[in-house]
Amino acid sequence: MSSKTLSFEQLVIGAQDGKKQNEQIQTETHGFGSEESGLSLDHEQDNTAEEGSFLSKYQHVQQLQQFLGFGGSDDLYLGVVSPPFQSCLKEIKTLVQREPENVLTVESKTEKPPYAVSLEILNKHTRRLKRLHNDKLNVSCYATECTEEEKGQKVSTPEILRFELSMLNHPYAGSFVGLSERETKDVQLVQYLLSAAEKVGEKQFYRAMKLLRKCDKMSFEKGNPVQRLVHYFSAALHERIDRETGRNSAKGVGKRVSLYVKRMLLSTNFSILAFQKAVPLSSVGEFVGMQAILEQVTNARKVHIIDLHIRLGIQYTSLIQALAARVECPVEHLKITAVGTNYKAEIEETGRRLASFADSFNLAFSFSLVMVEGLQYLDKSHFELDNDEALAVYAEYILTTMLQDSRHLGSLIRVIRDMNPCAIVIPEAEGNLNSPIFVERFVEALFYFGAFFDAFEDGLKDDDANRTVMESIFFSQGIKNIVATEGEERTMRLVPIKVWRDFFARFGMVERKLSMSSKYQAKLVLENFPCGSSCTLDMDGESLIIGWKGIPTHSLSVWKFR
Repeated sequence: MSSKTLSFEQLVIGAQDGKKQNEQIQTETHGFGSEESGLSLDHEQDNTAEEGSFLSKYQHVQQLQQFLGFGGSDDLYLGVVSPPFQSCLKEIKTLVQREPENVLTVESKTEKPPYAVSLEILNKHTRRLKRLHNDKLNVSCYATECTEEEKGQKVSTPEILRFELSMLNHPYAGSFVGLSERETKDVQLVQYLLSAAEKVGEKQFYRAMKLLRKCDKMSFEKGNPVQRLVHYFSAALHERIDRETGRNSAKGVGKRVSLYVKRMLLSTNFSILAFQKAVPLSSVGEFVGMQAILEQVTNARKVHIIDLHIRLGIQYTSLIQALAARVECPVEHLKITAVGTNYKAEIEETGRRLASFADSFNLAFSFSLVMVEGLQYLDKSHFELDNDEALAVYAEYILTTMLQDSRHLGSLIRVIRDMNPCAIVIPEAEGNLNSPIFVERFVEALFYFGAFFDAFEDGLKDDDANRTVMESIFFSQGIKNIVATEGEERTMRLVPIKVWRDFFARFGMVERKLSMSSKYQAKLVLENFPCGSSCTLDMDGESLIIGWKGIPTHSLSVWKFR
């Protein structure tokens, strides 16, 4: 990282120091500050690490897949920032204070006070990061050494976002300004977007539209990561405004998907695989998950895995090889039962591929499919269970889709409990995108998706086609759902591991400790990726948290019923 790049912790420490001189700064800025702006910030190691790490011998492609706020744009420290930011902030102030003329959109009758949650949000986010970093994996982390030339190339997307949010809250923000011209424009672009989101949250749609027009001029579908990120978030804000005002603008509901992207829809699986080859975010959890299953069936001759969301199923190739190579207590039969609600033909094709792969290793294998209308209708009777087999359940990125109705999720957990598996392995998205407060959810989503867009830039920089598919098809839909919808329509409701932990406790689920071999496995996976040093591995309780440049993106946890 170049000297001009500031860590999040440095920014927060600076904010704490600057708080003491807040009153003096407000006087020097000739009224640009407000009283609301001066917020207080008070608010056993296993020696057999390599034993049992069978998966480390095989390298396979794996499949895809904080609460930060900002100060009100009407109360910014304009007098102490450098000229580029001062100009931008003054323009925002002017835009949002102009009275509307012949307004067609719905305006809020009363002027709501600016959001005053920023420093509290920074504090919560910082405490979480510190807690994670204080609970590091007890194995030295793999890191690819960068040359001095590489270190000074750019400031990452997460750092741009952190810089912007801290600048809006810090009275001495000007002392942090040491960015290049391009990075300065990126920060300004994020300023417009955050200010627009604030106005949308206050239902001041006319003012929000003026700010969004600035975003639309400065953001592009094929620009740098920040520009692309803002492009999709701006479109989602347009759609939210359309929904709330009953309009249908070209930027919102009527926003078109390019013909290029439509053609690429035919090869989405290839794009997922391309991402997994380039970036280890999902691969780490999948490899560790397979390692955890392997350790739970050490003495079993018959192994049965129920997969609630199998998708491509590539993670099982490593498990098949590991079981086939087992000398002590050789496996007589591996059975995988996939549960599906749609895409029956695709799942059956996955089964055929896995069967062929297992046959090449002379491992007895069977694959079956259970199709149900919804996972809430699943029943124990749907499965062929054998008392002689070790049963494990693998639930990858599927429980999140049931958060909209906890009754359905509870019904599924009870069915799993009745089958009493030896382990339930849960790779999940690690996000905090379920806040009922729109602006909080918006900023959380900006950081969460910003980490992925930055990862696309690092991993798929020379693969524009697959990067475009991932951003335009997969992630743009998630952004739109989180930003533009509410109620039953908002189906993407990511929550952190702490929320899952509290929910599972109601059903008597106990978190299993990841072995040292599993943790070691996570480190080995990163060694196979050129960008492995950008991934962070931390522990939250007994759960592995995987992140990109400090932003949590995935979790891996293993559970058992009491």
